[in-house]
Amino acid sequence: MVTDTLTLWGTGDSMGVPRVYCSCGVCTEARTSGTNRRFRSSALLHTSVGKLLIDCGPEWRTQMEHYGLRTFEHVLITHAHFDHIAGLPEWADACRYSHMKGHVYAPADVLTQLRTMFPWLENQLNYHDCSSGMPWGEWVIRPWKVCHGKNGFSYAYRFDKHTDQPYRFAYCSDAIHLNAEEKAPLFGLQLLIIGTNFYKEESAIHTRSVYDMTEALDLLQETKPRQTVFTHMSHGVDVQQHYGLPVSVVLARTGMVLELE
Repeated sequence: MVTDTLTLWGTGDSMGVPRVYCSCGVCTEARTSGTNRRFRSSALLHTSVGKLLIDCGPEWRTQMEHYGLRTFEHVLITHAHFDHIAGLPEWADACRYSHMKGHVYAPADVLTQLRTMFPWLENQLNYHDCSSGMPWGEWVIRPWKVCHGKNGFSYAYRFDKHTDQPYRFAYCSDAIHLNAEEKAPLFGLQLLIIGTNFYKEESAIHTRSVYDMTEALDLLQETKPRQTVFTHMSHGVDVQQHYGLPVSVVLARTGMVLELE
């Protein structure tokens, strides 16, 4: 039996790493050996029923080339911010030239935003409202709205596999200040992928939109996932450093493959 996997296609924040304007140590290293080079955050769920990409950012074409893929059919969107949707027009064009229709899954309000921003995309992409959840083979995928700080809100997704060997994970790339209701789906997980822009962010709290690592560690103390991966990282994070993290917490790296079992 083939093991279901989640591959981290992108692990960077909204501007990626290196920053085009920056010559800090992390950006400089990203331009040379490339350990810290990070595309905008996205992930690929690969199961027996096919591939489902979570978010379609501005490096979509580069990511497709990197993995040797020529066509793609299914994308799940967390929210309608540039770093998570900028690849949709290019994907739609690829679908047009390939004489196929792509499928976009998102809660209804996100689909409404996409229609406003890119009114032509539905010529090549079929939109599916997954507000009430959706099946994906043996998985049930459920969205829930989470606080995105000064940027309003995003959606996180919980994935539940109901088999003889159940598995539960969540993808929560853009969140901060979660209240009790927003935290509830984070309990009972084998795996949590959560966004952490910095180890410790010094910006004023009202200007922020994503957890830092210190805050996320407090969240983990409460929700207790078996394994956690920090993603959505800015140039304030050097993946060559450990930051004193617990053994159950790792920093995401481009191309990291997580087995879902």
